[in-house]
Amino acid sequence: MSESEAICLVGWGAINQRVASLLADRHSPVAIVAVAVRDLERERVALPAGARLIKEPGDLAATGATLVVEAAGRASVLPFARAAFSAGMDFAVSSTSALTDETILSELVALAEIQRRQLLVPPGALGGIDALAAASRLNLSGVEHRIVKPTKAWRGTAAEELCDLDALQAPFSFFEGTAREAADRFPQNANATIITSLAGIGMDHTRVTLIADPHVELNAHEIHAEGDFGKLEIRLQNRPLATNPKSSEMTALNIVRLIENRAGGLVL
Repeated sequence: MSESEAICLVGWGAINQRVASLLADRHSPVAIVAVAVRDLERERVALPAGARLIKEPGDLAATGATLVVEAAGRASVLPFARAAFSAGMDFAVSSTSALTDETILSELVALAEIQRRQLLVPPGALGGIDALAAASRLNLSGVEHRIVKPTKAWRGTAAEELCDLDALQAPFSFFEGTAREAADRFPQNANATIITSLAGIGMDHTRVTLIADPHVELNAHEIHAEGDFGKLEIRLQNRPLATNPKSSEMTALNIVRLIENRAGGLVL
């Protein structure tokens, strides 16, 4: 199969580095033509062969990319998505906490429709989002999302203001609220709740509980939904990325799946 998909990665952190590594290992029929970074002068290793470094959103148009994959933090979402759509490219967003701002979400959806492009939201660290999205075509009466992560995954976040992570001897629920509140306050750890809410009943109606557990090593997501379709219960236990305990291996794998589905003859 020919390389029909040209990718620009926005951000060269743990997630996109893992995405590039997996695509290379799997000999996926795509080409990474560019990587967008904040500092062009900083020395970097293991950049994809043939990929050019860019810095500004306006540089996207000259890359020849057909898909832009963002994993650089929510501040990068709006400017790079605007530039991608203007250049006739689709845009996949990993920093979904940016979409808690309703004006950003509305603008990007409108731009995508005007340019006949797509704002793509990979499932992130989750699975079963296809079933939840399908179930939402009928009435959903409730959706809950619980996230359980090791205490080390919550260090450096607002969780440290709500509990003493080092003193925990048992699982501790330090946050209960809506998906919008969770993702806005914990953008690295609770991004996935926005995916759940977009697939289901919205950010202000999806209930979220965040838990620090000193006895676990994996990142767990539990999703419960009820509606006219019946009941849905999903529990995933994901291995954290070796280079970033706040993210899961599944996050990178779901991006790889999205990219390969666009390039492949069989889509699953």
